[in-house]
Amino acid sequence: MMQEILVLEDDQELAEGIEMALISDDLSFTLCGTIKEAKKMQREKRFDLLILDINLPDGSGLELCREIRRGSKVPIMLLTARDMELDIVKGLECGADDYITKPFSLMVLRARIRALLRRTIGDSKQEYVKEPFRFRFESMEFYKDHIPVELSRTEQRILYLLVTNAGRILTRERLMEWVWPDGTEYVEDNALSVGIRRLRDKLEDSPSKPEYIRTVYGKGYIWQESRES
Repeated sequence: MMQEILVLEDDQELAEGIEMALISDDLSFTLCGTIKEAKKMQREKRFDLLILDINLPDGSGLELCREIRRGSKVPIMLLTARDMELDIVKGLECGADDYITKPFSLMVLRARIRALLRRTIGDSKQEYVKEPFRFRFESMEFYKDHIPVELSRTEQRILYLLVTNAGRILTRERLMEWVWPDGTEYVEDNALSVGIRRLRDKLEDSPSKPEYIRTVYGKGYIWQESRES
């Protein structure tokens, strides 16, 4: 589930700050200072997201965006130092998926990155089938023992991250960033706990003794695929 992000930014201090603030168990960053370097890295590595500065020493991030978009659907976010409508319009016309204006909040940048990555999840991850469950995230159909289960949007998001990381511990922070990508500062502290409890009520045979949605005390939660004897 490691997702690779390329950051093309000639301000080395800013690029390193982005990496230090956002790097995690499932996000890896490659930093480039020039278009030439970024093109070289693209030939050598597959990226899940490109973050491109507009003004670069050896050219324009807008032109690079346009060039990349001719042959790739990889998500592209543009960085611009000026909150100018013309830059924004040009960027979107070049094929960018999103933009953010400097200076920016790292919390906001993290949320926008998560939103872009979530929006471009491959079809192979849209369905989870392992008895007694079948979860079809694209069509929002969920079954246990072939019986439909109604899930709220929040419950769907929590479940998706759990099952696509089956066997891995997910921290509360990671889950909250995913479920509430626009920022968690206004989310009640117990909102995630409530979502987890409701999922257990709907999916577990014995919600008070969960077999699938396990709590790892002091760390977070984990989806356990196989029932224990």
